[in-house]
Amino acid sequence: MPIQQALALESAIDREIASLREITEPESTAKPAPGAWSKKEELGHLIDSAANNHVRFVRATIEPEFRGPGYQQDEWVRLHGYQGMAWTDIVDFWRHYNDFLMGVVRRIPEEKLLTPCVVGESAPVTLKFLIEDYVLHMQHHLDHILERETIRAYPGAALGV
Repeated sequence: MPIQQALALESAIDREIASLREITEPESTAKPAPGAWSKKEELGHLIDSAANNHVRFVRATIEPEFRGPGYQQDEWVRLHGYQGMAWTDIVDFWRHYNDFLMGVVRRIPEEKLLTPCVVGESAPVTLKFLIEDYVLHMQHHLDHILERETIRAYPGAALGV
């Protein structure tokens, strides 16, 4: 079982949930610039990323390899309408979905971490890489949402996760 990857996900969730809950509704709705996402939309993007990666993790575990599309993140965010939702609902959904994913990751057999995965037009990677990349991607956006002085670099952005 990929305990290290599950613990990294659990640690990120536990570390950030209190700070996310401190953000007020007006703060969550404000857009920093025209065309930019609000905090609501950015956390919603992380829910969309969880949904896309959920499918990738499961299929890569039960199939010999995974091949699937990236996703059109701006369209997903727009279609889901996060801007019109209550901040607390978005935070709770993000928390619950990632708790669910953590359970999925814990149940992946260790040998399946080497399953080849191709997302969109990207080069092949392993399921282990996808899981670790998912956590890095999440932390990158959480650092931005929480307006940290240092935002974790995210080199895997080309994967469309």
